[in-house]
Amino acid sequence: MPDNTVDIVDLGGNVPDFTLLGMFAQADWIVQLVMLVLLGSSLWCWAIIFDKSKRIRRVTAQADKFDAEFWSGNSLEDLYERVKKNPDHPMAALFVEAMREWQRSAGGRGANKLGMGLRDRIYRVMRVTVSREMERLENYLSFLATVGSTAPFVGLFGTVWGIMNAFEQIAISHNSSLAVVAPGIAEALFATAMGLVAAVPAVVAYNKISNDLGRYANRLEGFADEFGTILSRQLDEEHS
Repeated sequence: MPDNTVDIVDLGGNVPDFTLLGMFAQADWIVQLVMLVLLGSSLWCWAIIFDKSKRIRRVTAQADKFDAEFWSGNSLEDLYERVKKNPDHPMAALFVEAMREWQRSAGGRGANKLGMGLRDRIYRVMRVTVSREMERLENYLSFLATVGSTAPFVGLFGTVWGIMNAFEQIAISHNSSLAVVAPGIAEALFATAMGLVAAVPAVVAYNKISNDLGRYANRLEGFADEFGTILSRQLDEEHS
């Protein structure tokens, strides 16, 4: 029975290496550069994903604990004295900044009788604090969005370049056999795969982390409104 299998060999009689490392080693230097950029971007994305996921879990747990202490009925001044030296999470920082502004005005006695000076300053301080703390939590998050939107195109560039090399080999060797075309096509498809491997986790993680941070920001804003209402009520009682 005749053997219909085809051995994929180059013109020198060598069998191309179709392992991942082999395809990388055999690729054109531009394709190699594309692969290295995509690999580095993917590793950095995973580092950001793990860091953000860990931080979100931590600040959420800290907010739960602080929220329980805040609504426990104990003195807010005592709570302030305990956390003011080391407000190690956004909700504590929000509370400390508002209380500090309150105490700077001697418990509201510095506010003018007709205006809303102290009340406005407290709300302004809390808004600035929420923005600052959320900016810290969102740091490097834009990198995930950038990789998610650009990595497929970077991989596509490597694909196009690899296919161009494959056609160049056909033109040089005047041979369109699979042995000539296969290595270049494999390298090209490998670049495409690396682009998708970098982009897909980045997009999924960006959407998930953005939603989690959005819920946390809403929680901080809700706490700021509640705390501002408490301070405003106390201010009205002192001036009544």
